[in-house]
Formats: sequence, C-alpha cells, structure tokens
Amino acid sequence: MPHPVRLSLRANFLWNLAGNVAYTACQWGMLVALAKLGDAEMVGQFALALAVTAPVFMFTNLHLRGVQATDARGEHDFGEYLGLRLVMTTAALAVIAGLAVGIGATWATVAVIVAVGVAKAAEAVSDVCYGLLQKHERMDRIAISMTAKGILSLLALAVTVYLTQSMLWGAVALALSWFSVLAAYDVSSVAGLDAGSITPRWHARALWTIARLALPLGVVKFLVSFTAIVPRYFIEHFQGLGELGIFAAISYMVLASNRVLCALGESISPRMATFYAAGDKAALRALLIRLVAFGALLGGGVVALALVAGREVLTLFYRAEYAEHVSVFVWVAVGGIVANAASALTYSMTATRYFFVQAPMFLAAGLVTAAACAWLVPVYELVGAAWAVAIGQAVLVAGGAVVMFRALARKAL
Repeated sequence: MPHPVRLSLRANFLWNLAGNVAYTACQWGMLVALAKLGDAEMVGQFALALAVTAPVFMFTNLHLRGVQATDARGEHDFGEYLGLRLVMTTAALAVIAGLAVGIGATWATVAVIVAVGVAKAAEAVSDVCYGLLQKHERMDRIAISMTAKGILSLLALAVTVYLTQSMLWGAVALALSWFSVLAAYDVSSVAGLDAGSITPRWHARALWTIARLALPLGVVKFLVSFTAIVPRYFIEHFQGLGELGIFAAISYMVLASNRVLCALGESISPRMATFYAAGDKAALRALLIRLVAFGALLGGGVVALALVAGREVLTLFYRAEYAEHVSVFVWVAVGGIVANAASALTYSMTATRYFFVQAPMFLAAGLVTAAACAWLVPVYELVGAAWAVAIGQAVLVAGGAVVMFRALARKAL
C-alpha cells in the first residue's frame, strides 16, 4: 500500500493544535464534571491516581513516540517499537499495582489507582501508534483519535459518576472508552504506513537496541512527570485530598497553554531533526526561537486572565470554594510561562538527539522542586506549591538553554 501524502507543516500544526485543544478541553471537562457532580475530595482522589500512575508510564513508555518520529533513517520498524511498548506496559501495570497497595491509601483509592493505570495502558499503546503517524507527518489522524478519545472519555466519566457517585466506576468507564478508541481507530490508522508489519515483534536484539537508545528519554520523561507531580504528594501529605483536588483543578486550567505549545512542538520536531541532520543551524535556530516566543505569548495570556477574571473563572467552572484561591491561579499561571519555555527547549534537545544530557538536567529540576515543596508547602500551602513548580521549571530552562546554545555552536555536518 502506498504511503499517504505527508501534510504541510502548517496543516500538521493546525490538526495537532485542534486535537490537543479538544483533548485538553475534554480532560479539563472531566475535572469540572468531578467538581460539579462530586466534591473536591473526589477530584483529589483522581489527581492522586494520576500522580501515582503517570511517572511510572512516563518511564516505561521510554518516549518511543519521540524516538520513532525522529528516526529519519528508518533504523527500526513499527512492529519492533510496538513489541517493546507492550512489554514495558505490562511491567508498568505490575509496578502500579504494587505502588497502589504500598502507599497506604484506602482500598477504594487503591482500586481507583489500578483502574486509572489500566486506562493509561490503553493510552500507551495509542501513543506508539501516534509515533508512527507523527513520523509520517500525519497529525490529522492523531487529532481525530485524540478528539474521539477526549469526547468519549468525558461523556463516559461524567455519566458514570452522575449515576453511581463513585470515582472507581468513573475510572473504569474511562479505561473502557480509551480501549474502544484504540481498537476501533488507532490500530487501523497506522496500517500501510510502515514498510514492515504493524503486528508486534519481539526480537530480543532489536528490542534491546531500541531500549538502550530510548532509556535516557524514559528516565527524562519520568523525571519530567515527577517534577510536575511532586507538589501533589506534598499537598496530599500536609493538607489532604480536598486541597489536592483544588490545586489539581486550577493547574489543569494552566496546562491548556502548554498543550497548545506541545501541538506545535510535536509538529515541528521532525522538521527540526531534518534541519539538524542537514547541518542547517540557521533554520533550526529560527524554529527554536519561534517555539519559545509562542510559549511565552500563550503563558502570558493565561496570567492576564488569572489577574483580570480569576475569581469569576474559578467560580464558573468549579465552585465557590475554588474561587478562594485566585492567588494560586495567578502563581500557577506564572509558572506556566516558565514551563512553556522548558518544553520548547526539551523538544529541541530531543530533535537534535541530545538524549543523555537531559537525564541529569531533569534530575536536578526534580530534586529542586521536591526541596522547594518541602520548604514552601508547609508554610505557604498551595501558593508555595505553585512557587516550587516555577522554581523547578526555571532549572530546566537554564539547563536547556545551555545545551541548545552548545549544540548550535558546535554542530557542523
């Protein structure tokens, strides 16, 4: 089967933007539904489940999507990437089950964590399909999948929570909806895109080669997730699930700007990799500057919204108790500007194949964030958590700027 025509950079960005906006809106809608149909503690329970499962999957996913998308020489086929993803996903589910029991949560919360882990297993398999689509610059198919998954999961979660008043059954409905999209659309969307078979391949040597290449990115993605989520552990420990639910809901409003930036970053990373391989430093530098500037503009808009209408926005989308935390909204938004710059630099480092250097950089950011949380959260509560996030992201910006400056100065092909 002939490969479908690649879309233009503009078309890929617009499709990816549409998919990310729709998906992020639906993910945010799930938090809104939980806040409206349940309570802050239910939102906190869901946020804790994500805090436990996300870092595990971030590591075991090994960022194979990015590795695939920038595999310009076609060193491995899709079946090998899929085989490795299935092996690592099975391991992730085992680890999550152990963590869920080991953290000392109630059995109801343990069950929610496991159910969310199963949902993220479906997401992990869809993600490796997205990697092949991104490599072939067909972001339209990714956008369709993300939109379908977002809408279906929002409806499934909201209806189930409304009928059962149970976060557990809501998480089960979430998992079923994601598996449905995987089976009905994602698998067929990659058919014919790769020269090899789309069935998983478990050749030990090939899987080890990919894993060895991608392991630094797996560590980096784990540290990225840990850095973003570590404040939730401190909030839950010092202030409980209710306050965690409020912080998670506010943070997700700010995450929207980063999702938009990711849409652009994912669209241009294959092009950045091509420029880097060709030694076109001027073109690479121009794309990096645009990406950083776009992220700053997006983040600044969220800060303005929080300052001008923060109380009204929080009351409208959540409840009055959330509106008492306008200062948290403002500071989380400020941290979002720094996070956008860090994301832009991370996409650039991945496109230029600077994998190994990212691990110590993100380790430093994670440790700084944890230390800042230990100092600030007990004293300044949710505002302190927002400050800690911004401090950790600033470490990433500084490190990423140094790496890319050296990459642009030294690379000569």
